[in-house]
Amino acid sequence: MEILFENLPNPFAYFFPLFVVLILAELYISYREDKELYEAKDTVASTWVGIGAAILNSLTKVYQIGFFFLIYKLFEPLRVEFLGYESLGWAWWVWVLCLVGDDFNFYWHHRFCHTVRLFWAAHVVHHSSDKFNLGTAFRNGWTIFLYKPIYWIWLPALGFNPVMLALCMSFNSIYQFFLHSTLVPDIKGFNKVFNTPWVHQVHHACNVEYLDRNHGGIFIIWDRLFGTYQNREHHIAPKFGVLHPPHSHNPIKLNFHEFSDIWKDVKRAKTWEHKFKYVFYPPGWSPDGSTKTARQMQQELERQQAAVPATAAPNRREEAMA
Repeated sequence: MEILFENLPNPFAYFFPLFVVLILAELYISYREDKELYEAKDTVASTWVGIGAAILNSLTKVYQIGFFFLIYKLFEPLRVEFLGYESLGWAWWVWVLCLVGDDFNFYWHHRFCHTVRLFWAAHVVHHSSDKFNLGTAFRNGWTIFLYKPIYWIWLPALGFNPVMLALCMSFNSIYQFFLHSTLVPDIKGFNKVFNTPWVHQVHHACNVEYLDRNHGGIFIIWDRLFGTYQNREHHIAPKFGVLHPPHSHNPIKLNFHEFSDIWKDVKRAKTWEHKFKYVFYPPGWSPDGSTKTARQMQQELERQQAAVPATAAPNRREEAMA
């Protein structure tokens, strides 16, 4: 079975009407029940960011798939010589493996977007809203498409057809749209394996306890395996957004404000080592500790909690629920 590149289907075209209906339904529920899930300026900002991301994604799609085809063909002789096949083909189990492999790649790509400041600069726009709704799903960075394919090159090298890989990446993105809602309750058991809206609220929260957690796309098993899973605790309500918000609804500033901040820090740094660390160390790193990374803040919180006598634990929970 061969699918020609020029006839590559776009799954988003089939799901877009459903996306619109669900956003309108969430808007109606928010208005009817006075939940304040949406705010006009924030929604307009998400719309413009989403439109820009969609255009850039379309423009870079050819580059991405072309890059995958290049890797696919370059490694074909090695596959024949050492693995005994030219391609893995189109069997159903190959689709399953490709989908799982794609999500594994997404986990590490996403995790590094939170732990390497340069990549965070490209990703922060997705977290910059203090609202968590289905519209936020379209709030994607405009520069992230330039380096994202690097994480996926081992799949075409192994013989997964680039068209199959592109479709699996699209299916992953479509699934993640449904994660951005507070209206879906905790689905017991399901979130043992799969990512859910309840679990994804943690990822979008800027509470210290929730920072840099739950990076999976379709599956949450990667976070459980690699130590980044955090359940959404009923007594810790998520505060959505980022610790240092851009205080703007301008889509240009939303996409590039962190790059600007990096540049300012690099210019101010006194040594080349500090310049390097401002770019490639986790967000919040500073040589004098004046600003802290998520891990440093979590370690401080753990020390504070450990210093509180056990008898005071119920009071801490009551304060958190207040």
